[in-house]
Amino acid sequence: MTPTSGSVARVEAILARVSAGRMAATVTTLASDDFTGRRVGTRGGAGARAWLAEYLADLGATVETDDFPVRAVPDVYAAPTVVWGQGPASTLLDFGREVAIHPASCDADEIRRGLLGVAGSGDPTDRWLVVPVGMSLFDAVGHAQGAVGLLVSRAVDADGWQYTTLAGPEPGPLPILTLDAGTHRAVLAAAATGAGWLSGNTPLRRRDVTGTNIHAAFPAASPGGVDLLLTAHYDGVGDHPGLRQPGAADNASGVAVVLEAARILSTARAPGVGLSVALLDAEEVGALGSAHHSQRLRTVGARPLIINVDGAGLLDHAAAVEAGGPAHALLALLDQAGRHTGVPLAAGPVASDNRRYAAAGLAAVGIGAGMGGYHSPADMPDRVDPHTLAAVARLVVAAVSLAPSVLATLPSLIGDER
Repeated sequence: MTPTSGSVARVEAILARVSAGRMAATVTTLASDDFTGRRVGTRGGAGARAWLAEYLADLGATVETDDFPVRAVPDVYAAPTVVWGQGPASTLLDFGREVAIHPASCDADEIRRGLLGVAGSGDPTDRWLVVPVGMSLFDAVGHAQGAVGLLVSRAVDADGWQYTTLAGPEPGPLPILTLDAGTHRAVLAAAATGAGWLSGNTPLRRRDVTGTNIHAAFPAASPGGVDLLLTAHYDGVGDHPGLRQPGAADNASGVAVVLEAARILSTARAPGVGLSVALLDAEEVGALGSAHHSQRLRTVGARPLIINVDGAGLLDHAAAVEAGGPAHALLALLDQAGRHTGVPLAAGPVASDNRRYAAAGLAAVGIGAGMGGYHSPADMPDRVDPHTLAAVARLVVAAVSLAPSVLATLPSLIGDER
């Protein structure tokens, strides 16, 4: 299982070509205003896709795109205007920090005003009901007959932002706003006095859109060789009106790693190693791009070894690795790559596209190395550590480069045969 000295020297020469600066430039480009957060089905997503397809074509790959339907993507089409107070005093809440729209909210563009009440206590009619911490949203809706809407507590990140999610429940019957913990406590206290009020709206529509994966193939492996597929999702949660959400770590960083690996390996692969790339759309709405692609692979009988990168923002002690499907050989390969590059690896959850491939019976590992400012305006390019980009790219390049020598020494294991 140990690579030969000749293969080690060859791999070292290849790894010397990894450029953190080139990857940082890719992150900056993908996180730019032009691509508006890259949400599936948006102009920014289409712009990023065109840029990525051209990048891969310039590397000599055969590039194609593959469309698939995506239903009911949440779209905040205007910033909500939310004001609360007691008597004549009032406070305008800061969108994205103190207030946001819950993904289960109905679409209510018109501002609605009502007295404050407490869900589960008293008459809810014509009131904004503050949902006590610990009460489920299901129970709160059950107590809300005739209410104006619901107010739910939500945690904020270290930068004070509420994070954006696109995957989630179907819309409910009421407007639902999320408040940071401090605002929620104050509003709940005001509701208890009977003198509190709130006005607000929830401009949140659902749009049926088209997602598009990007596939790039380099010359195929020779018969009996090994095929590796490098994947990363290029979509993000997208901008809100007045709020840029660049998606730098999640997942421009992963895309940058895959592109850097493809750039190097397009001309420096060992004989018998096939390489392809899939840059996936709609991960943020339930990993739909990889679900679509995994079924396509099954249909044509392809069984590549899949390495998915989601988050290469800041390496903390060790990169997380999650394996699925018949992945014993792939894990052995990644272990050797980690030893060779000095990148520490630890078993940990990587809840990304790798799970869709594994669920389809394909050998897949997910690699994650940190996301600063997750799903918020704080996910900026300057939060992505160049050393982490270089470490993860070296890991991926080493894994592909070592594949012939490592996989040739592995016994055929029952666990890898399906």
